[in-house]
Amino acid sequence: MRDFLPAEKANREHALGVIRRSFAAHGFDEIETPVMEDSARLHSGLGGDNEKLAFGVLKRGLTADDLAAATDALDLADLGLRFDLTVPLARFYASHRAELPAVFRAVQIAPVWRAERPQKGRYRQFVQCDIDIIGEAGPLAEVELITATAATLDALGLVGCSIRINDRRLLASMLSTLGFAVVDHDGVVITIDKLDKIGATGVVAELRERGFAAEAVDALEGFLGGVASSESAFSAAAIAAALPDGVDRELIAELAALGDAVGRGVDLRFDPFLVRGMGYYTGTIFEIAHPDSAGSLGGGGRYDGMIGRFLGSDVPAAGFSIGFERIVDLVSLDGGAAGDSVALVYDADVAPAALVALKAGLIADGARVRLERKPRNPRPMLEQLTAAGVTRVATVTATTTSASLIFRPVGPTP
Repeated sequence: MRDFLPAEKANREHALGVIRRSFAAHGFDEIETPVMEDSARLHSGLGGDNEKLAFGVLKRGLTADDLAAATDALDLADLGLRFDLTVPLARFYASHRAELPAVFRAVQIAPVWRAERPQKGRYRQFVQCDIDIIGEAGPLAEVELITATAATLDALGLVGCSIRINDRRLLASMLSTLGFAVVDHDGVVITIDKLDKIGATGVVAELRERGFAAEAVDALEGFLGGVASSESAFSAAAIAAALPDGVDRELIAELAALGDAVGRGVDLRFDPFLVRGMGYYTGTIFEIAHPDSAGSLGGGGRYDGMIGRFLGSDVPAAGFSIGFERIVDLVSLDGGAAGDSVALVYDADVAPAALVALKAGLIADGARVRLERKPRNPRPMLEQLTAAGVTRVATVTATTTSASLIFRPVGPTP
């Protein structure tokens, strides 16, 4: 969990403003949910491994008897900090469905919390930027999510991004074709999800160690050995060529049609081994890749079964989440320079009333104004002003009036 200096905060807010405007232009409406949810909801099996990283909030009024009777830490918690924005959205929709349109396009931009082991690009408190479409069963939802996200990356000035795409149904068809029993698919997928970290040899070794059918593991090993790259161009022919013979051709055609709808302006790459670790995905899945980032910059997919867990009836849903913390480190935005930003560097004997009057006049003219007492050594102050986006300074003495203010660029002396 981090502090942000003024220049960092300004840059982050500028980036968030770009993201908000882009998503709004694509027809998404922003909502807000509480930072805490019921503990039982956060640990309902919808959050995958993230449930293990949830911060719990202890029940009020616990006694020594309560502590002694608890068999699990969760027995002592009734609330928890949200670890993502998808579970709160599912609860939100179930609570407010009657007040929402038949197809609801939602934006959520907010902090979430996970008890991670802190490292570069991975924090215990971080911002997620989610867009979701609830109520659209067809591929239009995925097309809108992908195009809105790609447009947002462009608006941020982030070049070189590609979107890796797969379908959990295609992944299941591939595993069946290779000989894995349906009941083993979830376990096999957990290991395949480690491909980027442990390589093909490590995946095969782990599957053998875990006791999966030897013939199926052999078939997967042969398939992995024949794949030149885990990513291929996005067309029906290229997708089919990247998969074993016998995989469902209708699913291949569906995925290729989605790519055609998105259009050539977005760099889509088919990845037959893209898994997305969250267990609630039911169809198309996607991730943002960038050559300057070791991990993905965001991801999402279709999760048709989640909202029904809260509502009692199935509702189609799909979403895409931008990993804000990683993206903001890659983009260059002049967040501090919001319009005309100036500083009045004043002598110690200048009356406060005179300073406030000068400041008010400049603000009325549209400037952003800072007051800085003149130091003996101005260099550190000027460096801080530059970092804060201030471009012009003026010296104020006891006799200075608004008519006699003289501004100069931020330089060695004010």
